[in-house]
Amino acid sequence: MTPLLVALGAAVGAGLRYVAGHFLDRDHPNGTLLVNVAGSFVLGLLSALALSGHAMALLGVGFCGGLTTFSSFAVQANRLGARRGLTYVAVTVALSLSACTIGFLLA
Repeated sequence: MTPLLVALGAAVGAGLRYVAGHFLDRDHPNGTLLVNVAGSFVLGLLSALALSGHAMALLGVGFCGGLTTFSSFAVQANRLGARRGLTYVAVTVALSLSACTIGFLLA
């Protein structure tokens, strides 16, 4: 049952990630930044709520795991070049950690 919940959550999260990237990623990867920060916020909330195994599998591992992306983040940072890429990495990490903390504290 748990693998199916992870797959279901991931299907929804990955679909949202694709839409965000398709519409927002142009000269700068704004869609990827958005989904990584939003996913970090949601995962912070879910972690503080200490959900059951099935709920965390669906929402935390599945949805947030499908929504957020490290691989696209790494490729896009590399494509931006040294200066812009490093700035993008620093902004993404700072915002994602802040969003996770805020989500945790709000829950």
